[in-house]
Amino acid sequence: MSKLSKPSALNDAKVKTVLNRLHAEANKQFPGLILHYLPKLPGLFLGKGIKWDRTKTEYYNDKYIPIEPDQGEFLYLIARAINAKTIVEFGTSFGISTIYLATAVKDNGGGIVLGTEIVHEKVVQARKNIAEAGLETYVNIQEGDALKTLKTFNQTVDLVLIDGWTHLALDVLKILDPLIRPGGIVVSDNVKTFKEPLKDYTVRLTKLSIEASTS
Repeated sequence: MSKLSKPSALNDAKVKTVLNRLHAEANKQFPGLILHYLPKLPGLFLGKGIKWDRTKTEYYNDKYIPIEPDQGEFLYLIARAINAKTIVEFGTSFGISTIYLATAVKDNGGGIVLGTEIVHEKVVQARKNIAEAGLETYVNIQEGDALKTLKTFNQTVDLVLIDGWTHLALDVLKILDPLIRPGGIVVSDNVKTFKEPLKDYTVRLTKLSIEASTS
């Protein structure tokens, strides 16, 4: 029996209960987010993203803005396919994507998902959610500025998820790039929605991919 055909931790009752609750809570916020973003929708559709005041981000402190269930399952499958044991996540929020990644690490035989989150309230709740799902053994959430907390991390990385503030994506990639193993994968959310803000990031990531494939 192959590893991918064995029972998945993603189907564990505790994991499913927590994920269902979190996705439901996120869905309740969706109408309010649409109203908030309404004046900015043209820019989003054109890939210009959102222009925000980086000193005034309190609105997002209790917002989920998570990956969807199918995206979470996709992350799980990628992590399983490459036998990821060490995963770094930029932008943990309430821990939805973290749970999908942690189930993969568990099914891969153990390891760690290093999460990063700057909002204290989200860190507290994410840790509770992950513990409720029974996955705390596989997760370490670092609270604070990721550009600082990630500099102390020195393990070889199998998979990176970039799903935090777009203006920090390139700097985060620069920190993690030396740690990513050959054959490692970087998954980036919102690339089309934030096409212009992430332009330098995607150029750098493309260059690194080409260099890796020819080395």
